[in-house]
Amino acid sequence: MAGARGESGASGSVRLRTRLRALLATGEDEEPSVAVGLLAAAVATAVLSPIAWLVLRAAEVGVDEAIELVFAGNTLSVLLNSVALVAAVTVASVLLGVPLAVVTVQTDLPFGRFWTVAVALPLVIPSYVGAFAFVSAFGPRGALSGLLAPLGVEIPTIYGFGGAVLVLTAFVYPYVFLTTRASLLSFDTAQLEAARTLDAGYRDAFRRVVLPQIAPGVTAGALLVALYTLSDFGTPAIMHFDTFTRVIFVELNTFSRNHATLLSLQLLGVTAVILALESRIGPGEADGYGARSSTDTVVELGWWAVPATLLLAAVVAVTLALPVGILGVWLFRSGPGYAAGGLAFEWSFGLNSVVVSAAAALVTTLAALPVAYVSGRSNSRLAWLAERSTYVGYAVPGVVLGLALVFFGTRYAPGLYQTLPLLVFAYVVRFLPQAVGATRSSVLGVDRSLVGAARTLGARPRTAFRRVTLPLITPGLVAGAALVFLTTMKELPATLILHPTGFTTLVTYIWRVQEAGYYGRAAVPALALVVISSVSMLVILRGEDTE
Repeated sequence: MAGARGESGASGSVRLRTRLRALLATGEDEEPSVAVGLLAAAVATAVLSPIAWLVLRAAEVGVDEAIELVFAGNTLSVLLNSVALVAAVTVASVLLGVPLAVVTVQTDLPFGRFWTVAVALPLVIPSYVGAFAFVSAFGPRGALSGLLAPLGVEIPTIYGFGGAVLVLTAFVYPYVFLTTRASLLSFDTAQLEAARTLDAGYRDAFRRVVLPQIAPGVTAGALLVALYTLSDFGTPAIMHFDTFTRVIFVELNTFSRNHATLLSLQLLGVTAVILALESRIGPGEADGYGARSSTDTVVELGWWAVPATLLLAAVVAVTLALPVGILGVWLFRSGPGYAAGGLAFEWSFGLNSVVVSAAAALVTTLAALPVAYVSGRSNSRLAWLAERSTYVGYAVPGVVLGLALVFFGTRYAPGLYQTLPLLVFAYVVRFLPQAVGATRSSVLGVDRSLVGAARTLGARPRTAFRRVTLPLITPGLVAGAALVFLTTMKELPATLILHPTGFTTLVTYIWRVQEAGYYGRAAVPALALVVISSVSMLVILRGEDTE
């Protein structure tokens, strides 16, 4: 009997070692369970549901009324305004962001690291805060307008198309700068040196060798600029320029919800066109990603360093020093319009922002976990669809998402309308891809042989996940949660539409005092948002350094 048990134990030990060696050799573990797959599918369905509610709302509009609204004169002008604004801001951002990236990466510009940070920092200023600052500086009775008027210098009106293009370009061009810079850092300069040995000048070599390889990075930044411009509500509203987002918000507040719904569907159509255009010119075989990082100086500026430095200083002065200076003026200046108004700021507004943003970060991270895990561990079509579905909500402008959830809340769930759970759900739909992306990268980085070894030693799948996988992907979960928290703090249109009555946050307070004309009251919360946003920028630049 003892001998039999010994033989049986020896045989089991051999099988265990054989299986362990096989798992360590192949590096494979089990596919995600059906339950996890269904959970990921449920999250994806929930994220897509606002679009379905919007379509259901549009179906309630009569055919004759829909035709009349769609082909109304102001609808066409709104479409043309939106397309023109997106095109102008995108082109201007590319023309500004690409040269700045080239100067800071491929030349021997003095204090290059300082200028890199300074040129990227305007991204931390919410565009609607920047719009307040520009109106305060260049608007009627503005700070700079008053200084220049005695000198006979008359500043053109800041309102309208030109002002909207100027403000949006000033605060979104860093998207193109950062993505182009990343492409240049990944570019193998040996190719450029080879081209120059064939008697090609730098300009010719840049056009024929560098530009094709950094084009995907430029395109990625341009896509971010285009989507941001199309979905931005605050800047067009402050600049009195009618775009889809501004008109939808006005129609919603005047209870013209049929028109707001049809405009929202048109806005989604324009968004789809932009994504389709980007997919046709997106990353291809010629992109430079994956090459070794290079910070070698390619061009020695010589005396050109002076005008290059002056250009960078001018950009930083307009896009960073001016708005921060105006916020400082608001903070310390007293007098009518700054200290009066009865709209006192309370620190509880900041606490409300922190609480709702923390709740959104927690729920979003929990929702992202099954999607990221299935996507990272399975090559199935369902896994791919679940991950891709989360990006749809990110492309939906906040004002459209708010309208869809208003319809859902008033029609199907009146108990949820204007409550924190519905507001948090809106944040989850908007920012879920940020958490999914960070978590999925961590899941892909987990050595599967470790999980396989735990399973071989008798751990159940849930135990292996809790004791092996979860600790390894925790940094990704935390990074995703931090990004969602910071983005939620700044979100404006969905917060304005869905926040509970009496629940004031930093952004709703800023918007309220802006509408009342008491810009001085917005100084403290606006500076708080800038500081908080700076944290995300530091994380991005630190990650660039790590790479």
